[in-house]
Amino acid sequence: MNETFVFNVLGNENIKGVSQWQSPSNIALIKYWGKKPDQIPMNPSLSLTLTNCFSKTRISYQSDLLSDDDFKFSLLFEGKREISFENKLLTFFERIKHYCPYLLNLKLIIESSNSFPHSSGIASSASFYSALSLSIMDIEKHLNSKIEKEFFFKKASFLARLGSGSACRSLMGPVSLWGESELFKDSTDLYAIKYQNEINNVFSNINDTVLLVDKGKKDVSSSLGHGLMNGHSFSNDRIKQAHNNLKQIKNALKTGDYDLFIKIVEIEALSLHAMMMTSNPCFILMKPNTLQIIKEVWKYRKETNSKICFTLDAGANIHLLYPQNEYEKIQNFISVKLSFLCENGEYINDKIGVGPNKL
Repeated sequence: MNETFVFNVLGNENIKGVSQWQSPSNIALIKYWGKKPDQIPMNPSLSLTLTNCFSKTRISYQSDLLSDDDFKFSLLFEGKREISFENKLLTFFERIKHYCPYLLNLKLIIESSNSFPHSSGIASSASFYSALSLSIMDIEKHLNSKIEKEFFFKKASFLARLGSGSACRSLMGPVSLWGESELFKDSTDLYAIKYQNEINNVFSNINDTVLLVDKGKKDVSSSLGHGLMNGHSFSNDRIKQAHNNLKQIKNALKTGDYDLFIKIVEIEALSLHAMMMTSNPCFILMKPNTLQIIKEVWKYRKETNSKICFTLDAGANIHLLYPQNEYEKIQNFISVKLSFLCENGEYINDKIGVGPNKL
C-alpha cells in the first residue's frame, strides 16, 4: 500500500459542492494485457490521448457526518440509474478509501455520459474513471487547498488506475506512459506520466478515425481477459515482446521512422488479440469485418505508400492512425472502402489531444 497518496488532513468540516470534468479515452500503441494484484500491470504501456472520444462526469457532494461506515452514492449514466454498474463502482470506492477516507462522510450523486458507445472497445472505462478521479480530487482540494497541481494530477492518475488500469493514461497527453521501464527513469506502475522524450515533428498531427465495427457490449470484459494472462502459456514471451517494442517505438518517435512506428503499432494490436485467442478459455473479440478492414488497410498502404496504420483495443473496433497531410485521401478511402463494414456505416473522426478539461 502506497502511503504517498493517503489523505491525512483531519477534521469534520461540513462541505457541499459540485465538480465536473471531461476526460478523454486513449488508445494504446504498446498494449498492457495482464495485471498483478492491486491493478499493477505485467508490462509497461504507451498510449495516445484522444480528443473527441470522452466522458463527462459530474459529482454533486454534501456532508453526511452521521455515518461513516458505508459509501453513500448513486450513479446516473446517460440520465438513467445504473444499479449494475454501481456494484463495480463500490469496488472502486473500497479500493481507494484508504487514500480518500473523506468519501465515507459524503453523499455523492454521480452523473456521467460518453461521446461514444459504452463497452465497445473504445476504452470507455478509461475516460470514465479518469474523469471521476479528477472530480474526487476536486473534493480533496476543497478539503485541503494546499494541494499542488502536480500532486493533484499524479494522485488522480493513481486513483484512476484502481478503477481501470488504462484510465491512468488519460490524465495527460499527447503521449502517456504507464508502467516501470528501465528506459524511463520516472516511470512507475502506480500512475502514468507524460511522455517527455523527444517526438519527431512527423508525429505532431496524428488523426485517429475509430471504425465502429460493433457497437454492442463485448462478449468478454477486459477484466476477465486480464485475469486469463495469469498462467497463460505465452505470458512471459509477451512481456518481453512489450518491453522490446517499447524500446523500438521510442526510437521511432525520436527519429521520425514512420515505417517502424507502423510495424510496431500493428504487431502490438495483433499480439494483444493473439493473447486472447490462446488463453484458457480462449475467446475472440474481433469480428469478420474487423479482419476485412485490416486487409483493406494493408492493400491501400501497399498501393499508395500511405502512412496509415491500424490498432485495436480489447474489442472489434479499429483505430486508424494517419498523418494530417493524408486526411482528405484517407477520409475518401474510408467512405468508399470501409464505411460499409462499420455498424450502420458509423465511425468517429478523432485526433490526438492534450488531456482532460475541468467544466
